Amino acid sequence: MFLYDEIVDRALREDLGTGDLSTLIIPEDYLGEAKLYAKEAGIVCGIPLVEKVFKKVNSNIEIYSNVKDGDVVFPGMLVMVVKGTLAGILQSERTALNFLQHLSGISTYTRQLVDLVQDLGVKVVDTRKTMPGMRLLQKYAVRIGGGQNHRFGLYDAVMLKDNHLAAVGGLKEAVQQVKNKVGHTVKIEVECETLEQVKEALECGVDIIMLDNMSLEDMRAAVKLINHQSIVEASGGITAESIRAIAQTGVDIISVGRLTHSVKSIDFSLVIDDQKPSIQKHIATIK
Repeated sequence: MFLYDEIVDRALREDLGTGDLSTLIIPEDYLGEAKLYAKEAGIVCGIPLVEKVFKKVNSNIEIYSNVKDGDVVFPGMLVMVVKGTLAGILQSERTALNFLQHLSGISTYTRQLVDLVQDLGVKVVDTRKTMPGMRLLQKYAVRIGGGQNHRFGLYDAVMLKDNHLAAVGGLKEAVQQVKNKVGHTVKIEVECETLEQVKEALECGVDIIMLDNMSLEDMRAAVKLINHQSIVEASGGITAESIRAIAQTGVDIISVGRLTHSVKSIDFSLVIDDQKPSIQKHIATIK
């Protein structure tokens, strides 16, 4: 998780700013305990991020996790116990929960889609439709949910979409130009909206053909036409209600933007144990 230090630091700076005004009423040496509970069922993701947030605010805070990323949680389940300075715990709370709730929402929805098509041998992948600055974490959550990652950015694969084709005069011209400019190890994917474009893409020898917003009938025809000459990806408005029928057309990959761009968070709650306000005064006494 060391790769995500910058994201955590940025999130804490955003929330704490020049200092938390609300915890001014709590002496720095007041110690206590908080319990983190799941309020919904789901696949948990972000436990290392939560631990990192608390530790960055106060390195003496102690964390005891009952789950790991990828585990199933259910309403009322005790996920974590946090012990240490009450001010530090409260200063960490919202940032920690924001990470946990959002990432768990992604992993939970991903698992739902993966389970719907698991017996059909198709891969469920994400897209670049991620929140700015959060791509690494969101794509990590997809993997925790059992999905796989599409390209991480514009730099690691070629994908020629409708606007690229329009800019250079068509599919064949676009593929030829990009082949002249990138190395032979770089995969080339072309977005196709019609069966005619699928035929053109095949003639160009591209590695991946994306069937964009096609009807089920056209998808089946495209899969038959391609006949394993390239990888076939389906994309465009895919939901839990539609994914199985799409998988049954015979495509290899289904890319789902909503895994990251509009997923519902899973609710968690952090509760301070008000029976232990400030009796202990030294971190070393916490067991």
